[in-house]
Amino acid sequence: MNVISRIRFLFHISHAHGIARRYFVTNGFDGALTMLGLTMGFYASGDVSIPVMLSACLGAAIALAMSGLTSAYISESAEKKKELRDLEQALVADLDETEYGKAARFVPVVIAAVNGLAPLLLSLFIIIPLWGAQFGLPMPLGPLETSIGLAFFTIFLLGVFLGRVSGVFWLWTGLRTLAIALVTSLIILLLN
Repeated sequence: MNVISRIRFLFHISHAHGIARRYFVTNGFDGALTMLGLTMGFYASGDVSIPVMLSACLGAAIALAMSGLTSAYISESAEKKKELRDLEQALVADLDETEYGKAARFVPVVIAAVNGLAPLLLSLFIIIPLWGAQFGLPMPLGPLETSIGLAFFTIFLLGVFLGRVSGVFWLWTGLRTLAIALVTSLIILLLN
């Protein structure tokens, strides 16, 4: 059995697909909305240098990743241990070396990775224009405006993904998440 098949099997027997998907969307949304908040704050404040923007955005992305990684591992590990103990008590058997026992140890690691990588990767995607500006790459819009546009686009795509998962019209869920991003941006602009 190859690695991908093994992961699928362990996810299947532990019913972890939905959990990983929820963590990806939830923490990915947090990462994208945080980057939108930071970039909108920089936009509203006016004169902030690209290196300062990059440092702040990277710091936030790394903090979100570490928070997601550690919190998901701690909580999912505890939940899977409890599920394993409950099942062992019901069956009056030690399941530690069974496939289910292996899944109880493996799944929290994968879910933690998903939870930590989602905000990091989406954040890094959103701030690509800021990096490009550091290297002098020309852009039709300014680097900050392009990052803000990528944040909106990413948040919209997360909504589209949720629509596809739930079987709801994808455009509706995409527009709903986009509305959240717009309201967030308006609040930031009004407060500045």
